[in-house]
Amino acid sequence: IVFSGLDGAGKSTQISYLVDYLSQNGHRTQYFWSRGGYTPIFSILKVGLRKLSRGRALPSPGHSSGRTKAFSRPLVRKSWLTIAVLDLILVYGIYLRLIQSSGRVVVCDRYLWDTLIDFRLNFPEETIETWLIWRILVKITPIPDVAFLLLIPVEESVRRSKLKFEPFPDAPEVLARRLEMYRQFIEDGYGHELDGLRSKNDLIQEIQKIVDIHFIKDSQTVA
Repeated sequence: IVFSGLDGAGKSTQISYLVDYLSQNGHRTQYFWSRGGYTPIFSILKVGLRKLSRGRALPSPGHSSGRTKAFSRPLVRKSWLTIAVLDLILVYGIYLRLIQSSGRVVVCDRYLWDTLIDFRLNFPEETIETWLIWRILVKITPIPDVAFLLLIPVEESVRRSKLKFEPFPDAPEVLARRLEMYRQFIEDGYGHELDGLRSKNDLIQEIQKIVDIHFIKDSQTVA
């Protein structure tokens, strides 16, 4: 089960309630957060590289002129993306499938599509979806049984991010482009669009009804 969408749209809240709901109905669940370039393995690699090079190989995290300058170099940009995709092949193609094979229901906070949007926004010079290594990643990444896409207006995302003290929030213009890309996924048939402005309880009920069709009722039928 996958939850995607803008920052502040309510993904974490809905995931928490859904995990409890699935557990109450006899399902073993596993929470799974992922984002290309920020997985635990890749984060450790970046920290080590920064220390070894004394900050010359990679800039500090977050938006900065140093980061922009570093990624303006094609070799740095392509190398970073290649390592990030290889890391995701391990995360989705091996680790996630191992969790699935244990019989647990995996509830994902962000997924491959969120990363694709990140890469498109942060590296517009690269059409990464045409890379062979990316196509391999898409091929081996499990297709979700259910996908939810929580969307809110840009202004509301900015407001909620401030309330949550997000360390590296997107600028409004970036959020607007991100929202446009998410809406394109909806048009292409990706998952269920949910209005993040609706009440928490309304969203909980709708999500549970959709999940029931795929998991709860199926398990009861088998039993």
